[in-house]
Amino acid sequence: MPVKNRLAELHADITAWRRDIHEHPELQFDTHRTSALVAEKLRAFGCDEVVEGIGRTGVVGVIKGRQTGSGKVVGLRADMDALPIEEATGVPYASKTAGAMHACGHDGHTAMLLGAAQYLAETRNFDGTAVVIFQPAEEGGGGGREMVDDGMMERFGIQEVYGMHNWPGRPVGSFAIRPGAFFASADLLDIVIEGRGGHAAKPHETVDPTVCAAQIVTALQTIASRNADPVSQIVVSITSFETSSTAFNVIPQRVQLRGTVRTLSPENRDLAEDRINAICSGIAAAFGATAKVDYKRNYPVMVNHDAQTEFAAEAARAVSGDCEEAPLVMGGEDFAFMLESRPGAYILVGNGDTAHVHHPAYNFNDDAIPAGCSWWAEVVERRMPAT
Repeated sequence: MPVKNRLAELHADITAWRRDIHEHPELQFDTHRTSALVAEKLRAFGCDEVVEGIGRTGVVGVIKGRQTGSGKVVGLRADMDALPIEEATGVPYASKTAGAMHACGHDGHTAMLLGAAQYLAETRNFDGTAVVIFQPAEEGGGGGREMVDDGMMERFGIQEVYGMHNWPGRPVGSFAIRPGAFFASADLLDIVIEGRGGHAAKPHETVDPTVCAAQIVTALQTIASRNADPVSQIVVSITSFETSSTAFNVIPQRVQLRGTVRTLSPENRDLAEDRINAICSGIAAAFGATAKVDYKRNYPVMVNHDAQTEFAAEAARAVSGDCEEAPLVMGGEDFAFMLESRPGAYILVGNGDTAHVHHPAYNFNDDAIPAGCSWWAEVVERRMPAT
């Protein structure tokens, strides 16, 4: 695999950084230790500027090339946060924090971008400016949105932005990407059905919100099966069903449903929200109950820009010799906010035959480090070639 020689030399160091981060996972915006470690290393590498506190706990490093006459500025982004999962890997460097682990490989993403930053700061073999972005709260907190809203793109003059995610099941160090819609929007759904509680032996004197809610859960599945175009992608999942009673003989007053909605187009996003409201209000009215729907639009569809996607694939082919077309992914990714703000692309790098992300047995594959670091470095050197 034609990785950068210097990055191959740094492999052991980058692995050590990754495992240290893995051992000390931090959730959402509480990435204080990780952010401090990142900032310390960026300063030690000799970055021209290191700024902390972007988007609360994000860190940005600026690396100027030996030439800057092109005026080009390229951003590279990695996420830093972990997940609220109890680790079950059994590795010597397993999480020391109960109930938290790096189950999505953000430790690997951060370490790989640090490795690329060290290489770029040492070589500076490009004409322009590389901006390395270390983001908190990808896992549901919207850290990408926070950094964009904090004026990061304008402050550092970022013109294009690129991201990467490891992907279990793909050969280690191989790449895959696709133009256009890639990762789904990830919206949050909270429904409260209010009935009239009472004794379970006298259901005729109640308005049973449990039966009503059960009908709603079933009916919501018709959005995908009967309302959306069958060749489009839409997922409506109710993931929590809670009543206001825990007694065996009490019909509850209230039921709360929670879930998520995933789509790959604005049209299906609108369709889902409209149909959810209509189904919930209609079924509740038929039962004599009420339904209050709180539909929160969270992460938008992540859309790769065509020209930048082709360029990202070229950089991947330069590193690994090939870059396949990636499948559509119904998971959410808040790099979408950065791609709404600036043109760019997001690529997958193979993690080998490992447990999948968000699983207690998942672990980032350190063998992917040289390829991942080399891709980020290649993006900078190829996008802003020195003359």
